[in-house]
Amino acid sequence: MAGTIPREFIDEVLAYTDIVELIDSRIPLKRSGANHMACCPFHGEKTPSFSVSQPRQFYHCFGCGVSGDAIRFLMEYEHLSFVEAVEELAQMAGKQVPKIAYSNDTAKQTPEQFELLDQVASYYQYQINHHNQAQPVQDYVKKRGLSPEIVKTFALGFSPPGWDNVLNVIGAGDQQKIQALFDTGMLIKRDEDGAAQTYSNKSPYYDRFRERLMFPIRDRRGRTIAFGGRILGDGKPKYLNSPETRLFHKGQELYGLFELKQALRKIDKILVVEGYMDVVSLAQFDVNYSVATLGTATTAEHLQKLFRLCDEVFFCFDGDRAGRDAAWRAMNNALPVITPGKQARFMFLPDGEDPDTLVRAKGKTGFEAEMAKAMTFSEFFFDNLMKQVNMDSLDGRSKLIDLSKPYLKQIQEGAFLTLMIARLSELADIDKVTLFPLLGIKSAQSENSQKLPKNHVANSSLNPMRQAPSPVKKAITYLLQYPGLAEKAGDPGRFLSLELENISLFVQLLDLLQNDPHLTTARILANWQNSTQHQYLAKLAVEPLLITDEEAISCEFNETLQLLARQYQQQRFSQLQRKERNQGLEPLEKQEYVQLLLSIKSN
Repeated sequence: MAGTIPREFIDEVLAYTDIVELIDSRIPLKRSGANHMACCPFHGEKTPSFSVSQPRQFYHCFGCGVSGDAIRFLMEYEHLSFVEAVEELAQMAGKQVPKIAYSNDTAKQTPEQFELLDQVASYYQYQINHHNQAQPVQDYVKKRGLSPEIVKTFALGFSPPGWDNVLNVIGAGDQQKIQALFDTGMLIKRDEDGAAQTYSNKSPYYDRFRERLMFPIRDRRGRTIAFGGRILGDGKPKYLNSPETRLFHKGQELYGLFELKQALRKIDKILVVEGYMDVVSLAQFDVNYSVATLGTATTAEHLQKLFRLCDEVFFCFDGDRAGRDAAWRAMNNALPVITPGKQARFMFLPDGEDPDTLVRAKGKTGFEAEMAKAMTFSEFFFDNLMKQVNMDSLDGRSKLIDLSKPYLKQIQEGAFLTLMIARLSELADIDKVTLFPLLGIKSAQSENSQKLPKNHVANSSLNPMRQAPSPVKKAITYLLQYPGLAEKAGDPGRFLSLELENISLFVQLLDLLQNDPHLTTARILANWQNSTQHQYLAKLAVEPLLITDEEAISCEFNETLQLLARQYQQQRFSQLQRKERNQGLEPLEKQEYVQLLLSIKSN
């Protein structure tokens, strides 16, 4: 995306959405007091702890701690990106996401293009059962052991012989439709030098796909965006894909992902294979969690999409040199996107086998037993690098460190990086403390030690000041749960120069609510939807309050603001006092200094 969806539009969509209706359509809710309850869909439980608040348009699980608004729920429950979740809510509200939010390519997508490709898919589906020359493709489907249900699930079809079937049936002489079919890759324009000479029609266009078993490629909403076609005879190429279009980007889409999400509500793992037929055949044997790349290597965009859906991704490759090279490219692309809790594993097939033949020979149980043998990320990574060096020599182990360095520097900080470095430490027989600077990576231990003050007390029980409640945190909590408090809070800017943690966040929140005091908790949090502070705010939004009377809460909030004001006075007084000692004060500063001194004494 080249831009962002306007904040005003997101607020409008959230205001239109009733979070209780949205969640209840997916998880049956029961009223419990002022809220609605259900068993949490994000962790296993028998006693309902998932609470949905209609007044706040917000959900929270008291079991696992998840919380958020309607957008966050769709992202987590339906495995959507932020933009996809907003699009889903907009569609439910009958609204169009402003085109300013999209890149030029996306802005030129039209509903008519999607509808047209869906018509083509339906046409191919009809032909596989009714065309008088469809027998070879029917025989092939039966030979591969595909049931009518699987054929229907994946909407398999047949592109008949001939140069102008789609042109005439779907285009139907309509120049706008013909242009759209060309724009979406279904038609090819004849070259001036006489390409497709056997094609006698006077039209400058002809069908891209002929005499092939057709695999519709669908986006996350089930709309057809492209096709893959397998030749049934000896022609070339064996597989033909749609070209890149405004609807279809090979580096972003995965074949079978829509069908996978339809089949599984809870996705534990995903298997990435190399062919359409592998995906379909695996699904026939109830291995319905596989997807295929579309004639390109697995990209970082693919992996980000997969890791949003599950925590474990398996890559399945041939065991030959080409398969190993493809696996290494996938591993390299996975490095920057593996976050804490995510895993990638590598499965290599015996010579002459592919996922289709293996699952036929061993069934689901046998196939999954082979998956269980897949190499972990670290095993595959270090196994490949160690083949390039002599591990019995100092030079070889030194080279292993040098080879590892550019890859390890791409991994995000966290437990995974720490364990990878620990493994390298074992293999190279070098102390971890020495290894970190050699890799150009700072250890968490060294960073933490640099941040600690000299008089730091490690044991929090010996340092009671660390346990004191933060007035800023308290003020933010009150505002999130009672937004109306902002109306009489005064100028937010007076707190901005306070040197306190999260003071900037508090000022932003106060300013937001003074401009629109009627925002719900959910709509407030939407302003930080893609921010690292969202989780912090979401937690405070459901923080239990020691007092529940609104008048008492208002008094407590005002006292907190007064405390912050006094802290600012003291901070400013100290600044002026230091300046007076070092270089003297300007006349206006002297006046301010005296006023602050009198105010502090009176308090």
